[in-house]
Amino acid sequence: MKKIINKPEMFVPEMMEGIVAAYGDKVTLLNGDFRILVRNTPTKEGKVGIVTAGGSGHLPVFLGYVGEGLLDGCAVGNVFASPSAQKMADMIKACDRGSGVLCLYGNYGGDRMNFDMACEMVEMDDIETQTVLVSDDVASSPKETKEKRRGVAGMVYAFKIAGAAAERLLSLDEVARIAKKALDATRTMGVALSPCIVPEVGKPTFSIKDDEIEVGMGIHGEPGIEIRPMMSANEVASLILEKIQADAPLSKGDEVSVMVNGLGATPLEELLIVYRKVHQILSDMGVTVFMPHIGEFATSMEMAGLSITVIKLDEELKSLLSEPASSPFYTNANK
Repeated sequence: MKKIINKPEMFVPEMMEGIVAAYGDKVTLLNGDFRILVRNTPTKEGKVGIVTAGGSGHLPVFLGYVGEGLLDGCAVGNVFASPSAQKMADMIKACDRGSGVLCLYGNYGGDRMNFDMACEMVEMDDIETQTVLVSDDVASSPKETKEKRRGVAGMVYAFKIAGAAAERLLSLDEVARIAKKALDATRTMGVALSPCIVPEVGKPTFSIKDDEIEVGMGIHGEPGIEIRPMMSANEVASLILEKIQADAPLSKGDEVSVMVNGLGATPLEELLIVYRKVHQILSDMGVTVFMPHIGEFATSMEMAGLSITVIKLDEELKSLLSEPASSPFYTNANK
């Protein structure tokens, strides 16, 4: 294993210390706890808090979206492992401004169990919470059982849109409704070219031949739907859009935002080549793209590969997506 780290067991705390050292004007550790990152910028009194949590190893998800117009807090565990319910409860309490807290996170067993416990714990402090699960990965379960799908890069759109709704001082019910609406309109699928190595494990999470590509693989190395011979950028873009279109059809006149997301080791140049084809396909269909996102938004350590996310917009979602947002790893300045 070759990684530029110190000790594997210090990977998470030293990474967290690095974030605060670099961006301490925007974010801080909650009471020095290297498992919990919260906003270090003014927050409107009465604003609904928005929090998330999950395993480390996916930057910018989840930590990178703590900021203005986005998340108020994030708790993390070890690489690919959920933080504890107590850490989640501490975070929820810190992010409550009197109007309740939305827990917005990926559909993974450990996260669900611990968030459920955390929400029960904060009820004793009269803090109201609501939960919205992210389940945008079309490869992880058929449409008939979409409630079982994993949450992947599409959660970034949910963070952004729900965050804007909260900044407008909408109620907890309304912020939760809008988050659900955004996720109902969002679909993602990815492909993987190589595995990643969890520092404390020290070996690849899976194996794949140099001349192969795995279609539909999850961001923790969960099996995809098929392994194919290596494909061109145009073929990858066409295949993923075909799968997304089959699950949530688009029509002439529709407007979408598209994210082409690198999984950690894919050059931006390659992501742009894929986006070029995505844009061509959608344009030929008469579909307009608004605020494309191309880059690394939800990674899997040093995994090579990418995902494509499509969110179908209406005027409400488009307006909220356009609202200002700023965190150490995200800004919508290019809208």
